[in-house]
Amino acid sequence: MAAVRAHLLEQIGGPEPTAASVTFLGVEPLDVLRFPPAEDDLVRYVTLGCSRHPMGDPGELVADPMRGPRAELVLTLRGGAGVSSGVARTLAVLAAAPSVEGVVLVEDALLDLGEPLWKDTPFTAVLLGKSSIPDLALPEPADAVQFLAAVPLTGTEAAWVRLRGAEALREAWTEAGIDVRDPNRGAASL
Repeated sequence: MAAVRAHLLEQIGGPEPTAASVTFLGVEPLDVLRFPPAEDDLVRYVTLGCSRHPMGDPGELVADPMRGPRAELVLTLRGGAGVSSGVARTLAVLAAAPSVEGVVLVEDALLDLGEPLWKDTPFTAVLLGKSSIPDLALPEPADAVQFLAAVPLTGTEAAWVRLRGAEALREAWTEAGIDVRDPNRGAASL
């Protein structure tokens, strides 16, 4: 986890992040680092601890303790979501999904909580995609740690992903000129 944290500090830069530690019964603690805006008004929330162990294939009887995908989640919001919004806990819940539910976090995955991601928001799900943070190579035989962007979705947008796919929603956002980092944005007209 020290190597992941150092990689994040190097890649994101700016002021030192604050950390919130979240613990779930039967799961090792997860931290959510909040990187304040540096030269832009973007606040980055990044999980730390999800990549501690590789995500195994649920179909395998015995998981390889070294091989398998590893990931951390990155939520980027213009201006942030507020200190007491609950966004850190929500991100930790999503990052705990591999340990708790056997979910493998990959690009284009839809994670739907069915409740607001943070206080007073219409977003109830996230769509995972490639983030601007490059992968962190680990010593062999371990797989690299990926940093996946967690983009907030409304219920309607989550339904669109299920029906048409992740790329169709991204195209709709682009056509409508929607900034998915805006925590106050409306849903795309689909």
